[in-house]
Amino acid sequence: MMPLPLRIKMCGLTREGDVAAAVRQGVDALGFILAESPRRVSLERVRQLTVGLPPFTTVIGVVVNPTDGELRELVASRLFDGVQFSGDEPPELLRDFPLRTIKAFGIRDAADVEAALRYEGADVALFDAGNPGARGGTGRPFDWGLLHRRPRGPFLLAGGLGPENVAEAVRAVRPWGVDFNSQVERSPGEKDEGLVRRAVEAARRAGSEVASEEEGSGGHG
Repeated sequence: MMPLPLRIKMCGLTREGDVAAAVRQGVDALGFILAESPRRVSLERVRQLTVGLPPFTTVIGVVVNPTDGELRELVASRLFDGVQFSGDEPPELLRDFPLRTIKAFGIRDAADVEAALRYEGADVALFDAGNPGARGGTGRPFDWGLLHRRPRGPFLLAGGLGPENVAEAVRAVRPWGVDFNSQVERSPGEKDEGLVRRAVEAARRAGSEVASEEEGSGGHG
């Protein structure tokens, strides 16, 4: 079986022009933060931002320890293809959830990786830099060497990824996909299309190189 192409997600979108730029540059999944954040948007704002998206662009809502009511409202909106859970949500919530799920894990040390590998219930794992005392990413990379043990299923790599370091990250970690946010911005919530283009191109090139290596070796790294 041929390796799947690297998936690219971009998070923290707040403006129509940035959504259009992400689509132009070939981003696969658009993340809209519904939790407390400088990039937070409402469901109505997501509705406005996603009008006219191409049919195969995936829309992800990002939540942190949401209430049952918030989840019901999110699902009822029919705006999202999946949800990224970035808090302390239990595995059974994700197992029974009606949309595709991503579970984000903050990684500071080997114990965080072990805890993430034991978590079962999400369709996709996301590894980000741990942020003591807060939720969400730090905008900085973590020690990718901590991921020498890989999850069985697909996973996204996040944490300070941008045009300068994403190729190195893809070659080192060989993730299913990568997630961009602060390193392709001018300011929180304001993306820079030039940085987006460079980051996506670098990720795609590295992903193609890794896929060619894996195809040649007959397996997955």
